[in-house]
Amino acid sequence: MASEPSDSPATVPTPSVPSKLQPGQVIDGFELIERVHQGGMAALWSVRQTTPLPGATGDIPEAFPMLMKVPRIKGGEDPATIVGFEVERMLMPRLTGPHVPRFVARGDFTQQPYIVMERIDGVSMKSHFDRAPLPVEEVASLGVAVAQALHSLHEQHVVHLDIKPSNVMLKPDGTAVLVDFGLSRHDHLPDLLEEEFTLPMGTGPYMSPEQVQFVRSDPRSDLFALGVMLYALATGERPFGQPHSIAGLRKRLYTEPVPPCTLQPTLPAWFQEIVLRCLEVNVEQRYPTAAQLMFDLQHPEQVVLTERAQRRKAAGRFRTLQRWFKAIGAEPEVHASAEDQVDRSPIIMVAADVNGQTPELAAKLLRTVQRLLQIEQRARLACVSVMKTHRIGMDTLTDAKGNSLHVQQLVALKHWARPLQQAFAMDDQRLTFHVLEAPDAASALVEFANKNEVAHIVMGARANSALRRYLGSVSARVVAEAECSVTVVRV
Repeated sequence: MASEPSDSPATVPTPSVPSKLQPGQVIDGFELIERVHQGGMAALWSVRQTTPLPGATGDIPEAFPMLMKVPRIKGGEDPATIVGFEVERMLMPRLTGPHVPRFVARGDFTQQPYIVMERIDGVSMKSHFDRAPLPVEEVASLGVAVAQALHSLHEQHVVHLDIKPSNVMLKPDGTAVLVDFGLSRHDHLPDLLEEEFTLPMGTGPYMSPEQVQFVRSDPRSDLFALGVMLYALATGERPFGQPHSIAGLRKRLYTEPVPPCTLQPTLPAWFQEIVLRCLEVNVEQRYPTAAQLMFDLQHPEQVVLTERAQRRKAAGRFRTLQRWFKAIGAEPEVHASAEDQVDRSPIIMVAADVNGQTPELAAKLLRTVQRLLQIEQRARLACVSVMKTHRIGMDTLTDAKGNSLHVQQLVALKHWARPLQQAFAMDDQRLTFHVLEAPDAASALVEFANKNEVAHIVMGARANSALRRYLGSVSARVVAEAECSVTVVRV
């Protein structure tokens, strides 16, 4: 039987994120040597291990090359940056094989967030695009390497969902290694990005049509992205340009790309057949697996040619108009996933006002959730807090010291839930944390619950007052508008 949490108030830890990392600095037994990359979402540092790590996976050789990935969390960035890092931190320890970096260690937002992984000896595939168009034999060889890596990833129940040149590393022996899993989806883990955001996630030129329609579960989405890469390597142009809006992304639902052979007449018919099959809007018309795509690239003489191979121009206006009308009324279909997720039900959501509730209410809410988890032993728990924003005007996203308010609220939420994590030995698969940024807390909670098929909401309610009765409390609105059962806890 799990023990009851204490009613005594506890001090919430403050994220100790250094304002600026420096060479020579040691973080959890890793010494920063050199910053090798600074991106908009994270920095990459070469590091060496100075002390043994109890949390590391397996024995790490002394000369093992390592990178530390540190997210950009000083404040003002897209919340998806923080959530994406949580996804990658949750997913990477589960990945194995020669086509992913070896995971070493990770740090939480409660201290210094980071992921330490193997440093890949090789170059990004982006360097090959600088030389495009390439000979078809070289393009096919690169395609085989990436398809082999995707097959290995899909066998581990993961869809990458951000396949692009900069996310593919090539070792000297030609082996492709996939990196950057911040947008990925694992069948056995909660999909935090789908649960928290309502915009398509991906990189514009490489996103599949189903990703544009918010479907993230089909591994054939990665084959579409690989088809875009093959097209660009062979022709020097992207099949769908570089869209920067939802309307631009949706064009791939009804606009056919210019056939590769029109741009490069020397390309063989079998290559056009393969590429255009990868770029089909309907996933059922694409290759069913990365392994089958890899087979065709390795055995072009066995590729069955269809009318795709004979195309010399994109569809005319009438056919495009037909496809446009079809796309308007089309609902996205979930065709496939690596494995069914029914075992993760039911989902229980606890709405915790970590900044506004009293210690007494926080403790009673914790005890209520604990009793519920003792009954629903297979349930997954989603801990949700709302960060209020203004409807009009600019929001302050950092405190006086420049630290991210979003991260601080995330840390406070994790601190509140720590007794549950300890009492029930809950891992990343069963316990997730979500900070929603919205001007209306009640609407944000209801939208999250309804969108994610939450079976039960547990939330606290503050003391009654005449003003709260007149305006309508958050808990009362959630009870009235949610599509599931709601338990309201009062002191």
